[in-house]
Amino acid sequence: MTQMLSILAPWIGLGVLSILWIRALLRGRELERQLRECRQPLDDSGGKQAPGGAVLPEDIERYQRSQYFARIGTWDWEIDTEQLYWSDAIYPMFGFQVGEIVPSYERFCASVHPDDRDQVRAGELRCIATGENHDEEYRVVWPDGSVRWLRETGNVVCNSQGKAVKMIGVVRDITEEKAWASQLQNLAHNDALTGLPNRLAFEQRLALALEKARNNNTRVALAFIDLNDFKTINDRSGHAIGDQVLKFTAKRLKQMLRSADTVARIGGDEFVLILEGFSPGAGVEEEVRLLCANVIESLAFPMIVSGELLQVGTSLGVAIYPDHAASMDTLIHLADLAMYEAKRSGENQLRLAAAGACT
Repeated sequence: MTQMLSILAPWIGLGVLSILWIRALLRGRELERQLRECRQPLDDSGGKQAPGGAVLPEDIERYQRSQYFARIGTWDWEIDTEQLYWSDAIYPMFGFQVGEIVPSYERFCASVHPDDRDQVRAGELRCIATGENHDEEYRVVWPDGSVRWLRETGNVVCNSQGKAVKMIGVVRDITEEKAWASQLQNLAHNDALTGLPNRLAFEQRLALALEKARNNNTRVALAFIDLNDFKTINDRSGHAIGDQVLKFTAKRLKQMLRSADTVARIGGDEFVLILEGFSPGAGVEEEVRLLCANVIESLAFPMIVSGELLQVGTSLGVAIYPDHAASMDTLIHLADLAMYEAKRSGENQLRLAAAGACT
């Protein structure tokens, strides 16, 4: 529990800080305005507040530092005049030094990535029209061409007649969070060694392929591949060489397949192919056989790994949807059975499942 709290603490703290900054938004702007306009000295008694209740520079500094370290900035947009206020923390989020430019709504729109401008504008208009919270993630393009991700939240301020006259809110840089999410997504769906889709991604892609085939009245061939001599190579030459063989195999499979096809590694020395777009008819099995025979021939070709000439045998089993099976689970099971039948038959063998072999 202690370890979990230590992991979550920064995120909890960030959430609390976000709430505090939203509540302090108007006060923060007033602090900066008073500092610019009043700038009155401390009283003679050494107290912490200047005459007339003017805000002290250290108050402003603390406020600005808190925004900087949390990577959160406050903004204030006058809707009718399109005047835009940025706190100091926002300038670097858009690739500028503090005070380098005069913020304006037009300049803000020019910085937003062209593909995201319509989304941002639609969110603003929805907020103005309905009073719903404005919450958007979008990209900005810096003057040097680099791209950053920002998340912006806010809402409208209405006048006495109920008309929205301004929007206020906060913005923060989420580029690192996006990168972390992308890495986690990659780890969840891709094999770490070969970079191929893993078992989870394979099942997701197969489900989509079968749905497409149902809608288009086409056929999908599912091929299970086992490298027969891999264990011998792995035991004799070591895991490092074995890993290179797997990577070499993955590369060959990717190079020879069509763009619509999928190759995945589902564990150990087992790979699967999702072959899509076959037309229904008597010739579909022959078409699949020809393509799979080319796979076997390609994988049987010797490879040189760390100066060592190596060769692996291949067993390949195929099941065709919906000819052999009408469900995904049954299709997987039949392709797996066909692969083991090919393995029992000898080196570099191909076997097709029989329709109705599994119910």
